[in-house]
Amino acid sequence: MKKLIQFLTLLFVLFVAFVVYTLHSTGYFRTIAPYMQGEIAQQIDLVGAEDMTISKDGNFMLISSDDRAATKKGRPKQGGIYWMDLKKEPFEVKLISGDFKQEFHPHGISLLQLDSTHYKLWVINHVEDKHSIEVFSLEGDSLKYLETLKDDKMVSPNDIVAVEEDRFYFTNDHFYKPMLGKLAEGYLGMATANVMYFNGKEFMEVAKGMAYANGINWDKNRDLLFVASTRDFLVKVYEVEADGNLIFVENINCNTGVDNIEIDTNGGLWIGAHPSLMAYTAYANFEENKAPSEVLKITYASKNKYIIEKPLLDDGLKSSGSSVAATDGKFLFVGTVMDKHFLIIKRENEKY
Repeated sequence: MKKLIQFLTLLFVLFVAFVVYTLHSTGYFRTIAPYMQGEIAQQIDLVGAEDMTISKDGNFMLISSDDRAATKKGRPKQGGIYWMDLKKEPFEVKLISGDFKQEFHPHGISLLQLDSTHYKLWVINHVEDKHSIEVFSLEGDSLKYLETLKDDKMVSPNDIVAVEEDRFYFTNDHFYKPMLGKLAEGYLGMATANVMYFNGKEFMEVAKGMAYANGINWDKNRDLLFVASTRDFLVKVYEVEADGNLIFVENINCNTGVDNIEIDTNGGLWIGAHPSLMAYTAYANFEENKAPSEVLKITYASKNKYIIEKPLLDDGLKSSGSSVAATDGKFLFVGTVMDKHFLIIKRENEKY
């Protein structure tokens, strides 16, 4: 009987330790003191503006939008890609994927400029448990469907970044398909997610051992690839080899659940983040009506040293579940996973 009591006591202690670890490692105990550099200039009514990217010339922005709440409730609605002119205020969004007749629930996007007027766009698409990458050409605000890419290695694709016209990387945020495996990855923080590379002919794994691989982007000038490991609160940095393989360089500890990564013209990283993953999960499961948001700006200082600024921290009243942040210098655009709108913030200092 004594040994049984000792065993049960040990199990209880381990359970409590696990609960405390999970809450601490997901930001549950973090205090959210709302803060904003600048002021809200505009609020655009667009549901689930989960990812956005600004053209290299700063003239326009593309936005990936999907009503994820409707999908979770069994009433999916057609998602879309929206175009926004950044040279015309007040800002307005325009649906440009209306001619795409397949079921469309866009997630991560990547835009690559081919010449002075032509772009190519890659979009992660989720239709129930099936995943694909939809490829489009873009000229002005006209979007034309090119092809659909599918592969068994698209286990749970999240974000994508193109490096050449026929080469790109994407993240799988989970390794396991069954719900039990997904729960273990989320609550135990199992580092099983990966990065895949497409060389124009085939898909190959080039990085693994991440806890929820999420946003991904490439700094062409330094030839570095940045990957958000949401569950670990890290941005992982890799050197890109000529054959597409990656060499791990270092981790950037962000102390928040980093999501999509955008890169400004000076090489600064702008990241939408979830300061409390537990709060975000409750919000995504309709158990709470809001979730905190955070935006990071990460600037390279020297080897193994980055400057991390926080231009936005919100308790969810203005922006719930921020997933992406992008800037044209003058404005900061903050998108979310499930909110019915996204914010445009007039920055205090009009610079990158």
